[in-house]
This record gives sequence, structure tokens and C-alpha cells, in this order.
Amino acid sequence: SHDGTLRLWDAETGREIRIFKGHQKPVTCAAFSPDSRFALSGSYDTTLRLWDVVSGEEIRSFKGGSLPVSSVAFSPDGKFALVGTNYKVFKLWEIETGREIRSFKGHKSRVFSAVFSPDGRFALSGSHDKTLKLWNIKTGKSIRTFKGHSDDVNAAAFSPDSTFALSGSDDKTLRLWKVSTGKTVRSFRGHSAPISDVAFSPDGRFALSGSFDRTLRLWDIKTGRQVHSYEGHSDIIHSAAFAP
Repeated sequence: SHDGTLRLWDAETGREIRIFKGHQKPVTCAAFSPDSRFALSGSYDTTLRLWDVVSGEEIRSFKGGSLPVSSVAFSPDGKFALVGTNYKVFKLWEIETGREIRSFKGHKSRVFSAVFSPDGRFALSGSHDKTLKLWNIKTGKSIRTFKGHSDDVNAAAFSPDSTFALSGSDDKTLRLWKVSTGKTVRSFRGHSAPISDVAFSPDGRFALSGSFDRTLRLWDIKTGRQVHSYEGHSDIIHSAAFAP
């Protein structure tokens, strides 16, 4: 939250379980480790913080640089994190030591989203230069660039089998891409304002998008058809996710 805290909630009851305090400015992003024992958060205070989920204690603070952190993601094995900042570069960090491993350079504007492929070998980044890029985690080299959006790319996601990528943009569309070619498979249209976040369902059949138009929308991946619109929020939706 912009109140500088993270909060852990019981999904079944809606009850607040725990508050995580330590950031000095608004918290912009958060992620669970694959084993759910830890949480990682990024903030406008330019730090990353690693938390013990059970105790709420801060384990480690990572200085992310001189700019606000825009996105965080754990590797599938929980050993590393990808960190996007309000700059053209995103970074790979080692969780256990807090050591920066490498930087990924190539975007021409700030990186707003960076995610691992399900096998942990690749990264996908979305940038305000209107592109996505696919990267080799081990070398830090860019493999290909995905072009097609006409405005900033705010969100990126891999399909569960890593065959496809999904992106959401200020141009009000989602795009489905073939990872191996970088070509657009289809566009999803229906939102009336920029898209802030996208997610694949665990079976890869559906996509979920959150938007500045205050709605969430569920899409059929195969057809591009909108299945549902979820309305009720009274302001911008910044994040969207499926239950496992």
C-alpha cells in the first residue's frame, strides 16, 4: 500500500493476519516466494525488503539503486529475484546474500514489469518504450524484442508452459505473443483505459487483466473473447492474480 506497509490476509475470512512495517515510502510491489515462507517487497524508498511471512520480521534489505522499485519477482527455485526500477535497466539479485548478480540492459525507457519463465531460464520484461524483451537469465543477453503495442507496456506474463507471453499496455489492449518468434498471436480489446496488470490462469486457458477503467476482465486465450467483466472497484486497479 501507499501507507508504506504490506499486510497479510486470510483469504477465506478476509481477516488481517499481520502487518509488515519497514519501508519509509509507498510500497509499489510484492511477491511470495515459491514455498510461501518469505515475501519480497519494493518501494519508492528505492529498497527491496525480504520478510519472514510467519513472524513478520524483516530478514534483509536490498538497496535497489537510486530510483523507486517498480516490480519484483521470485525465481521458480526461490533463490533469485528480478527487480525492475524506474529506469531502463532491471536486475537479478541473489536472495540469500542480497548480492546483485547482473543487470539487463537494452530498453530505451523504464522497465515496469519483469518476470521469470516457469523454468527459470528466461526473463520477460515490459517497458515504457512500448516493447517487451526476452532475456537469457544466465548471460543477461536480450534474445528478442516483441513490437506491436502503440503505447507503454505496463505488465508481462509467461503462460504456464512458456509457449506464449501476455502483455498489457496503455494502448488499452492485451496482446498474446508466441515466445519463440516474437509475433503477435492476437489482441484482446474491451478495456476503455490503460491496462495495469495481466495474469494467465494456472491451466493457461484464460487471461485476467486489471485496468485504469476500474474493471477486471477475464478472457478466453484461444479466441480472444471476453468471458466476464468484474465491476465494483471505485478507482484504478493496479494488480490482478489467479488463485493457484
